[in-house]
Amino acid sequence: MTQERLRLVRQRLRSFPDFPVPGVLFRDISPLLKDPAAFRALLDLLEDHLRASFPQIDFIAGLDSRGFLIGPSLAQRLGIGFVLIRKKGKLPGPTESVSYDLEYGKAELEIQSDAVEPGQKVVIVDDLLATGGTMCAACELMKRLKAEVLECLVVIELKFLKGSEKLKSIPFYSLLQYD
Repeated sequence: MTQERLRLVRQRLRSFPDFPVPGVLFRDISPLLKDPAAFRALLDLLEDHLRASFPQIDFIAGLDSRGFLIGPSLAQRLGIGFVLIRKKGKLPGPTESVSYDLEYGKAELEIQSDAVEPGQKVVIVDDLLATGGTMCAACELMKRLKAEVLECLVVIELKFLKGSEKLKSIPFYSLLQYD
């Protein structure tokens, strides 16, 4: 059953070379989101993994913007809350902010200062891990708020970019890997 679900998820991904800039191969989850059975299979796989791995999770934190597509549904299934990690300037009220390097430029992420309490257990979710800059920035934000990052969780990992190595001691899980 797990292999069948994994196959369905993999079949619903597509690649776009040279997007958003030349030399980058973009892995698109749009067809996966359009297919209710494939999206359900994705959520089943991620939920099974998290339930088997962690007895307690307080929040799923999703990265702007595709982490917002997966995170809330996953949090709902787990019966927990969802926290936004956004691009700079998109959140009201007091925020924590961190700058980081992308594979094709620079960016800044922020989180509301009261999004999590010290010691709360968080899983950070996104669709893809490339060079790891965005995920490391998200981990830094959680560290500043004194939350415990249980795991960084993605649908797709581009292994050749070695982004997971940047996470060092933070547990990391990817559903699908591409070399």
